[in-house]
Order: sequence, then structure tokens, then C-alpha cells
Amino acid sequence: MMDRRTFLARAAVAGAGLLLPAAGFASLRGGSRMPAGMAPAAMDEEDRARLASWVRTLRAEGLANGERPLGPAVARVGELALGAPYAANTLEAYLAAGGAPSAEPLTLHLMKFDCVSLVEGALAVARTAAAMDAGWERFAAEIERMRYRGGVRSDYASRLHYFSEWIADGARRGLVRDLGPELGGEPDARPLRFMSEHRASYAALRDDAAYAAIVAHERRLDASPRSVVAKARILEIQDRLRTGDVLAFATSIAGLDVTHTGLAYRSDDGVMRVLHAPLSGGVVQVSRGTVADYVNGLRSGTGILVARPLRG
Repeated sequence: MMDRRTFLARAAVAGAGLLLPAAGFASLRGGSRMPAGMAPAAMDEEDRARLASWVRTLRAEGLANGERPLGPAVARVGELALGAPYAANTLEAYLAAGGAPSAEPLTLHLMKFDCVSLVEGALAVARTAAAMDAGWERFAAEIERMRYRGGVRSDYASRLHYFSEWIADGARRGLVRDLGPELGGEPDARPLRFMSEHRASYAALRDDAAYAAIVAHERRLDASPRSVVAKARILEIQDRLRTGDVLAFATSIAGLDVTHTGLAYRSDDGVMRVLHAPLSGGVVQVSRGTVADYVNGLRSGTGILVARPLRG
């Protein structure tokens, strides 16, 4: 999951992008709705053109049918994004420009990605293509309802910084189905404290109110253990994964749930791989090995969280 929500600051771990809560959990977006006084994303027109192109492709290929499972369309967007550059911490750019944690902009990008923004972007484009109003505003609304707790964007703390909460929140609202329990996942009840215990790593947490809100959210998550399919069991369940399923790579790092995210992707040779935006690779790409191979290569990896995209 590497870099998507604000509170998972990205870092490199064992050669892969580490999705840490502090700064980059939600990093892909360049910026569509910025607070007063902030410039719009420089590549906004290119992003809009890319959205229109990808929507046309999904429709032409029959992948925008709202009656069909969402996964194939999600994976197709991932394919269209192959080779796009990796970019970390874009969701934090407004803070560097003097923005306040109390005014969270909706940052949007389709020209560059981090691990989480790739997942969110692929789901949002797939849903947008099936909508009557398949334009930029619809895409923005799809991103917003995934990225923020309950689909409501207010301040920095309203962002779903821990990806395990992204899954749980989306499952409650019918955006994804948490497959952990049915795949034999085991509860991971370790407390999530990475952001609050690494306050200095998050620019937004210099603000006492933002820090207090994050601490409170972390404490609330104590009652919601994550369902993790252990590393040793991935080989036996990976054939039950479907192309387009969301994968989050669980970690043993204290206070943290996952370090990277991606999509399950069955290649033409029938092998289930990972389509993702790794920090180490620099671009959106497909893993050389299987999902199990990928997890086994993560130094701190303990297993995977799995969510199946729904139309919502």
C-alpha cells in the first residue's frame, strides 16, 4: 500500500515502497479542489484528457457495463497506467505550500501514482466509466468517497490514513468486500500507533488539533482488528484471487498495518501477479513473480489483506 493515505508516510522497505501513515498513504493526487490561494494542479488538463481516453477505452471494450463485476475494469485501468511514473507524497503538497490541516484539498492525478493512488484511481475510473455523468467531477466524487472516512472530506484527519481502515470503511459502505475472513485470514489486533509515535515525520501533525484527532482515530481502531492472510498460506489461496482484487501487504513494523498496496493481476500465462506502483521500480508495473513470491520478498511482510471492488 505504500503511499496512499496521508497518514502512512512512504518509505522504502526491502526495496519496495513503504506505505507509512504519516505523509504519503494517499499520495497520488495532484490537486483538483485546492483551498483559496493555492494553484491548481499543473497537469490538470492532461489528467482530464487521460480520464476521457480511459473511459472511452473501457466503454469500447465492454468493461463499463454496470451489471458486470468491477474487477476486470479496475485491472484494465491498471494496464492503461503501466509505465506511469511513481510520485510520493503528492497529497501532502498543500501542507508544504502553507496549507492548514483544517482545510484538506481533494488532490487528483492520473499522470503519476503512488501505490494507494493507483488503487484508488483505478477503482474511480472504472466506476466513472459506468456512470452517465462520466466526467472529471464524477471521477473526483468517486475518489473522495473512497479516500475519506464515511465518504466525507473535512480536514486532514478525515482522510483514511491506515489502509486497513480504508478497507473496513469501504466494506461498511458497499464499496469493497473484505475477503480476509473467507480466505482464512487471522486477526491482527496490534495497536496502530505509527503516526502518533512518529509525529515529527508528519507536517500536519505539528498542529495540535490534527495530532489529537489522529490519536483519537488510532484508539478507535483498537476495536477493529485486521484480517490478514498469513504469508505461509498465500500460495494455497492465490488461485481464489480475482484480477482486480485490491491487495494490501501486511507488515511486522510496530504500529503499522501495511506497507504497500496493489492489484491482483492474472497475466496471459495464467499466473496471478501484482500490478502496482512501487517506489523501487519508479513506474507502474507488473511483478515478475506471483503474489506469494512478492510477499516472500518483503523483509517485514507478514501476509496480505484482500478486498474485492464493488460497484458501490
